[in-house]
Amino acid sequence: MTSTFLSDQQGERGDHSGSGAGPKTRAAARAGRQRSCRRLLHWLTAVGLQVPALALFGVLVLLPILFALYASFFRWGGFGMPSDYTGADNFSRLLQDPVFLGDLWRCLLLVVLSLALQLPFALAMAVLLDQRVRGRAVYRMLFFAPYVLSEAITGVLFSMIFAPDQGLADHVLGAVGLGGLGGEWFAGTSTVMATLFLVMTWKYFGFHMMLYLAGLQSVPAELTEAAIVDGANPWQRFRHVTLPLLAPTLRISVFLSVIGSIQLFDLVWVVTAGGPDHHSETMAVTLFQYGFKRYQVGYASAISVVMFGISLVFALAYQRFVLRRDLEGATTNMRGAGE
Repeated sequence: MTSTFLSDQQGERGDHSGSGAGPKTRAAARAGRQRSCRRLLHWLTAVGLQVPALALFGVLVLLPILFALYASFFRWGGFGMPSDYTGADNFSRLLQDPVFLGDLWRCLLLVVLSLALQLPFALAMAVLLDQRVRGRAVYRMLFFAPYVLSEAITGVLFSMIFAPDQGLADHVLGAVGLGGLGGEWFAGTSTVMATLFLVMTWKYFGFHMMLYLAGLQSVPAELTEAAIVDGANPWQRFRHVTLPLLAPTLRISVFLSVIGSIQLFDLVWVVTAGGPDHHSETMAVTLFQYGFKRYQVGYASAISVVMFGISLVFALAYQRFVLRRDLEGATTNMRGAGE
């Protein structure tokens, strides 16, 4: 009797525990389904938001790149579909074209001059205007204003300033007794690149200066004050405190400067159209000449493929070897914020 009673009680407890486990299991399954639905909804939302952008990117960027690569293997005038297949003849022609080889040399020259002269000048002006200088807001506006002007306006303006014998530059030099320094400017084969780089510096250094000024705002004042207390002079403070903290901004500025030099077109086209005698042509100008003036679109497509390849290789290498630390730091900060 006693054993029967105990077994009945144990059975009842087992029934109660089983009946309690059933609702818990159903609730857990329902919560799991809700989480799955939320994840699916988030995924669909993300895809729905990305599809329009990806479609535009595919139609306006990827498709033209692929078609340019396809057209570069044809002798094609730009009308109808390419049909005269020539293989790699257009690329072989590039390697033997003195104008295109000159374009590569001029591109390298502009890159070197930009890194050696334009960016240091912009950095020096940024450091100067980061100090407590009277009217620095006005100076910042004046130095940044040329960047706001379009390349077309800048080109027309300096075409008049540097017009041989009758431009403002020659008149000013003559008025101060330095007329012998005036010359052909854009019209001379030996002076056109130097004059063009002067215009580029006037046009673009303000943009890099503002980048550096923004980077200087992130340098903690406490570090500079501590360096002053330790007896560091202005150059030591700049070398060991400001410059290392400004390095990420400098790396971005160098990247933009190099890519801009590779793709330079509109300013050159308005000022010189590549002349005189191809001495100021860039790859983009040569591409335009062959594609839209001579209707050798297949050859122009080959030039565009080479330009794209140079830019892509530089961008990937720069990201891999120069920007890697900055990107890793940004990823780490994002993960830390997410946690």
